[in-house]
Amino acid sequence: MKTAFVFPGQGAQYVGMVQDICQIEPSFLGVLDSFDQSHGVSLRKIMFEGPEEALKETRFTQPAILFHSICAMKIFQKHSPLQPDFVAGHSLGEFSALVANGSLDWQDAMHLVHKRGEFMIKANAGTPFAMAAVIGTDAQTVIDACAEAEAQAGLVRAVNFNSPTQTVISGSKSGVEKAGEILKEKGVRRVLPLAVGGPFHTPLIQDASQWLSQEMENIAFRDAEIPLISNVDALPATSGTESREKLVRQIVSPVLWVASVQQMLAAGVTRFIEFGPQKVLSGMIKNIDKEAEVLNFGTAAELENILAAIN
Repeated sequence: MKTAFVFPGQGAQYVGMVQDICQIEPSFLGVLDSFDQSHGVSLRKIMFEGPEEALKETRFTQPAILFHSICAMKIFQKHSPLQPDFVAGHSLGEFSALVANGSLDWQDAMHLVHKRGEFMIKANAGTPFAMAAVIGTDAQTVIDACAEAEAQAGLVRAVNFNSPTQTVISGSKSGVEKAGEILKEKGVRRVLPLAVGGPFHTPLIQDASQWLSQEMENIAFRDAEIPLISNVDALPATSGTESREKLVRQIVSPVLWVASVQQMLAAGVTRFIEFGPQKVLSGMIKNIDKEAEVLNFGTAAELENILAAIN
């Protein structure tokens, strides 16, 4: 049996996250306190006490979810010798995956996703934008609607291929609205606006990828034995240099989550373990392959159950 460790992206955060896991292993708080001191912020307080609006800020959301995900994985690894055959993460979760396979240090990853969040907002300052989840139709229908809308109203792209019937679109506000109108004319009933800080994974934030590349110049990316399945091409990578380059491309590229899961399934993966807050990826994976075994570990109360499930 082959196993993949997978890690969520934005949207899984909640006030009070990871507190219970840190009570099991208080040493984890040292990573959080070091991050706060070096960046002049209060992420620990925001995660544990709120306010929720602060936690929703992309520059805080990204390190918060990464921190939670890695804490959960490390607690699991203290109790189980199981090693993954592959790692993967959804958007910012790809940084968590690179910590999991040893390519990237935990604190370096926290720093990079914090800066990534700042860059993604700054890159589109002042330009009206939107993102929306399209539910209940196939990806090609969404791609075609975006192409039609972009020709009429402004840039809009299919950017997150989350499941066979869920695709997220992103771009200019006018383009996203027009794509939503076209999709509804085609009979798609659910086009749900998302509360986000920018037109993520589109060329509208091209500057962010350049800034992130510069930020990475002094960060060590090591080669790994455990392959990462990358968002940008759904192909395995073990080279630290290649993984770094794909993170830069990822900012303006679609997240090929369906193809990534299918790649792991084709390679023999039958069990996926999601580490981090909520169970967002687990639902997506089940929608891609109902036969796959999907386990979650994100709260202290789940530890006993997941250990029993893998033994």
